[in-house]
Amino acid sequence: MSPRNLTYYSLFFGFYLLIQIFFVRQLVLFNYAFCFVYIASILLLPFEISKITLLFLGFFAGIFVDVFYNTMGMHAASMTLIAFLRPSIIKLLTPQRGYDERMILTLKSMGASWFVSYVGILTFIHHLLLFFLEASDFGLFLPTMIKVLASTIFTGLVILVLQLFRKE
Repeated sequence: MSPRNLTYYSLFFGFYLLIQIFFVRQLVLFNYAFCFVYIASILLLPFEISKITLLFLGFFAGIFVDVFYNTMGMHAASMTLIAFLRPSIIKLLTPQRGYDERMILTLKSMGASWFVSYVGILTFIHHLLLFFLEASDFGLFLPTMIKVLASTIFTGLVILVLQLFRKE
């Protein structure tokens, strides 16, 4: 990765974390749909990033959010999980022609159906772990699943809207 790209992705990573902490944190719909747009900091990194770096960045982003949300590692666990699963999900969704290693993961470059599938799967996994860790009881299965589904849709839509306004 070139120094210019490294600078760009560092700013991009920080942008999503700061947006989450200072603006999106208060975005809650009907006390069921929570927006965790900071997961885009991992989801939208280029293919070429190494697995170890991805895991480190996922853990760091999660811990950073945990500090401000006072959630004792729940975000770190969820982000580390999606950082770990990201290469497998990308491989699962790989078209026959494959990908260019330097390709940037955007709505425009990957296409709407691929992008929505990719973001939807990883967002669902993130929210599933996060909310079940928070509930810490399978007796709350139905309310927790409603939170997971509503938050997945909400977060996914916010990420899609941000992609629509993204400059190339």
